[in-house]
Amino acid sequence: MTEPDTFRQGTVVKPYERLNAEQLALLDAASLKILEETGIWCYNLRAAELFAAHGARVEDEPGTGAPCKRVFFPPEMVRKYIAMAPSRVVLGARDPKNRLLLDACVPRIYFGSGSETNVWLETELEEFQAVNDPARKITAPRYREKRGDALLLARAARLCEQLENLDFFIRPVNIQDRDISQEDHDVNKFFASLNNITKHVQAGLTTRDSLDKVLKMAEIIAGGSEQLRHNPLISFIACVFKSPLQMVADTTDKVFDMVEAGMPVVISSSPQGGSSAPIQEAGMVAQINAEILAGVMLTQLIKPGAPVLYGSVPVRARLDDLHDLYGCPEFNQYNNDTVQLARHYRIPCYSTAGVDDASIPGLQATFEKVFTHLYMGMCGAQYIHYAFGLLERTNIFCPLQAVLDNEQVGKVKHCLRPPKVDQQSIDEVLTMITKVMKSSHRLFTRHTRKATHAGEVSEPYRFGAREHEDGVISRAAAALAELEARPGKHLPPEIQDRIFNEVPGIVPRLLSK
Repeated sequence: MTEPDTFRQGTVVKPYERLNAEQLALLDAASLKILEETGIWCYNLRAAELFAAHGARVEDEPGTGAPCKRVFFPPEMVRKYIAMAPSRVVLGARDPKNRLLLDACVPRIYFGSGSETNVWLETELEEFQAVNDPARKITAPRYREKRGDALLLARAARLCEQLENLDFFIRPVNIQDRDISQEDHDVNKFFASLNNITKHVQAGLTTRDSLDKVLKMAEIIAGGSEQLRHNPLISFIACVFKSPLQMVADTTDKVFDMVEAGMPVVISSSPQGGSSAPIQEAGMVAQINAEILAGVMLTQLIKPGAPVLYGSVPVRARLDDLHDLYGCPEFNQYNNDTVQLARHYRIPCYSTAGVDDASIPGLQATFEKVFTHLYMGMCGAQYIHYAFGLLERTNIFCPLQAVLDNEQVGKVKHCLRPPKVDQQSIDEVLTMITKVMKSSHRLFTRHTRKATHAGEVSEPYRFGAREHEDGVISRAAAALAELEARPGKHLPPEIQDRIFNEVPGIVPRLLSK
């Protein structure tokens, strides 16, 4: 694939690697052994036939309640077809400057949104008066839940366009409008996104039949079929595995269609350590890696060289209620290991950060989010989703939290920039030190200005509060209001009209003119 002339800069890091070479080899071997000896339960007969035609051993698997085949993969087959996956994938965008270059050999990190929450959390500020001191008043937040809908998704996309540290957009709120059928869910989801953001848009498909309509929409925006394949404004997420080791029928059918259409696909797996995968690090990572390798192998059997991302979303179970637990060390450990494995196979990695267990913005959310933002950024995953606005695991999207996360991700990106230490820099600072020490004031203040204007110096925390923690929320709420007051970057009216007339099912209220 030809590289784009322009793309978002991203941040190239020197990756932290938790595993040594021997441990990496052990996990790779364990995954291959799972695929060879345990195999997968394949509920998609077309996929099972394709696997069999290329060297897999396929057996009937009775007693599953649905047509199912047990598929066993020789290690040499896995290695052959995994090696066909491209190490570089370009994800396009309405604005060419927002295209993403994902290179498995270059740890350039991008952060974006994600999930598909049912709840939108609105922040409302109220003034409170002290009982014992009527003159003392504070402003504090109240939070109100809303049911996710198409207009809120459009609002989220419009906000994310303004967040300078958000590099791509995955729908963070679900469409639950009563007048939008399941058959029309996908066209409204993609239109609400594409009409409000110029960055890359990614999502799953609710129904297989909607793919042609979504592609038609994207082709109209891109300027044609060939232009879309060169600049893929959209890409797709496919969770082909229901852990443990079960390839589901309907999502696998979608993968066939997406790959045959020439569009980038994420093969995503999200087992839960302690229930659908071992809670032990070695077991979790060996299993999820086996699942992803089988999915990636499928894409290459369908179409050699198909653009694909290694989609690792391992989580850990809470041991009290079996909910997902994100704000814990094991989450980082699982994810770091899979990032290393993706780099080992030379496949760009789709990973996770910024998820927390708090239900409202505050200290817990900040701690748990930064804990993963920084750690996963250090790992060098090329495409890090879930990083903006999520609360209560992946159940709530809060636009105010997205603004806070934008600030935190910006700090992480700045922290992880490559060191600017070269001979030219050394010569400049030695000259500067000599000059300053010959002066009467012996201060470097005037020389700081140049570095500041060049973007080399970070700004103070934008929402810093002086009196009480809620001041952070108040300042972030003011910033949110300012961002949302900016005009949206909508599609041209003639493009909106053409999409509306040629792609059935889009609700008129999403048009912006």
